[in-house]
Amino acid sequence: MNIHEYQGKQILKQFGVTVPSGGVAHTPQEAYDTARNIQAETGACTWAVKAQIHAGGRGKGGGVKIAKSLEEVKIFAEEILGMTLVTHQTGPEGKLVRKVLVEQGIFYPGESEPQEFYMSVLLNRETGKNILMYSTEGGMDIETVAEKTPHLIHKEEVDPGAGIQAFQARRIAFNLGLSGQAFKEMTKFAVALYQAYEKSDASLFEINPVFKTSDNLIMAADAKVNIDDNALYRHADYAAMRDLTEEDPTEVEAGKFNLNFIKLDGNVGCMVNGAGLAMATMDIIKLSGGEPANFLDVGGTANAQTVEAGFRIILKDPNVQAILINIFGGIVRCDRVAQGVVDAYKSIGKIDIPVIVRLQGTNAEEAKVLIDNSGLEVHSAITLEEAAEKVKELVV
Repeated sequence: MNIHEYQGKQILKQFGVTVPSGGVAHTPQEAYDTARNIQAETGACTWAVKAQIHAGGRGKGGGVKIAKSLEEVKIFAEEILGMTLVTHQTGPEGKLVRKVLVEQGIFYPGESEPQEFYMSVLLNRETGKNILMYSTEGGMDIETVAEKTPHLIHKEEVDPGAGIQAFQARRIAFNLGLSGQAFKEMTKFAVALYQAYEKSDASLFEINPVFKTSDNLIMAADAKVNIDDNALYRHADYAAMRDLTEEDPTEVEAGKFNLNFIKLDGNVGCMVNGAGLAMATMDIIKLSGGEPANFLDVGGTANAQTVEAGFRIILKDPNVQAILINIFGGIVRCDRVAQGVVDAYKSIGKIDIPVIVRLQGTNAEEAKVLIDNSGLEVHSAITLEEAAEKVKELVV
């Protein structure tokens, strides 16, 4: 589950990670009031106004601005709120900005120059260990750093059974070229960040940049946080952070029926049981000259109701020119799926696009009888090859 930057910083703060003082605002006046409260609390004379969407690259798209007065905070908030922000992660359609984060400015004069670093925590699936990845090149796309200057990326592997060790935190601070008070602050930061990642059941914590202020404080100037969906039952407070407005509406609806659905940009809708079969079906569609419009796994407990729900969700996509139902009856019974297809036709009414059905396995014969006797205009296939030929014939 993705969460907003301000929510990620709330979690970080709970575990002792230093973050700038700030607050979220939904209107320009709220932004102004938040900035005034920050000024009273910290003495800040500059503020960052940052669009809150589930995507990176906000600054390049005009979604992050530095205000030098309270009036500028209000002006910038008015410009950002309601804009459709387009970044390299949103795609060309962009995302609507509904809220902004207002934070104290952390660039200020001091004895030493401020610095920006990169740091993230994630799981290395090959070794079964967590990794702290960090670099002196903060504020840049880490992919660019990895491509052009890979020697500037360091990794510290942490055994989840033992947790991060003090010597590892010191090595991180040393590799970042820090000394004195900044060295001590960075060791504390690295330990607190790892503990936040581990105890919140996150799949990713990415801080870009980690900021060293001119008075040697270490702060999380940004925060990208993903929480493991499978662990949300342990974190009701984190589950409440889910922002449905940032997610695809059809994916949200599919979740209500326990359907695994991901929208794609193709023209052939897929309804399949099992992730492996779904991937194979999408490959077959691609090889036949079509493009999959979605990934939809109805799972092993599919029944008539879930199949009908899947039908309705697929048909909401105006780009879909055909639907391919490919079911292997192992746990799920083919006749149940067939009944769902029949019920969907009766409930939805006339479906103006071709439907290709391939049912194999448990009760496949009974399923064929159900569909044959229903009077529905469906195209039957026995093998994957036949299904692909039908796609090629009816769509391409």
